[in-house]
Amino acid sequence: MKKKYKHLFFDLDRTLWDFEKSAAETFAEVYVKYNFQERGVTSLESFITSYTYHNEKLWDLYRIGAIEKEILRDLRFALTLKDFGIDDPELAREIGDYYLEQSPRKVNLFPYSRELLQYLQPNYKLHLITNGFSEVQDIKLRSSKLDQYFEKVITSEEAGVKKPDPGIFHYAFAQTGAQPGESLMIGDDVPIDIEGARLVGMDQALFDPDGIHPPETGTIYIRGLQELKSWL
Repeated sequence: MKKKYKHLFFDLDRTLWDFEKSAAETFAEVYVKYNFQERGVTSLESFITSYTYHNEKLWDLYRIGAIEKEILRDLRFALTLKDFGIDDPELAREIGDYYLEQSPRKVNLFPYSRELLQYLQPNYKLHLITNGFSEVQDIKLRSSKLDQYFEKVITSEEAGVKKPDPGIFHYAFAQTGAQPGESLMIGDDVPIDIEGARLVGMDQALFDPDGIHPPETGTIYIRGLQELKSWL
């Protein structure tokens, strides 16, 4: 039997917004713009691999409050450049600024994102809960025109805590008037989105386009966004 929800909370990056594709397009521009080949960066792929490693490590620290946003945004590029023998903090800062300016304007959505939101909007209150930087997520939503579908956009900067901390979900409930029992969280990250929602009594839907995670009892499991329709 389908459960009647009133509020649907979506994650943005890697759930609706194809983060990797937009980032890769931006890095391709960065590679040429900053003459990486002449600087000794062996390939675009090796740069992305190194950046991904450092970015994920630093984001883990950022989520627990161990580093500030301003440190993360430049240090990830400084560490990546050092992997290729480039010690240039000013260049890292310039690349960081370019990345944050351009990447959210590379509109790449997962298939059926817009169609799903159009289908759901008449019958549900739609919201976003994101750990991404507020100003960056705002550009993504406006440039993709997804902003028109959401009543509330809850960012970790606004809430003062990040997923999976229960505080961000309680903040979202207060902002939207939602109750956990009438709400569904849709996201791609098991420890961040799924476990976070479970901690506060929300139902969860795991979006797993690459089939990385085995389905879990009690959690809706979808490989494509269009599959969510059959559960709602």
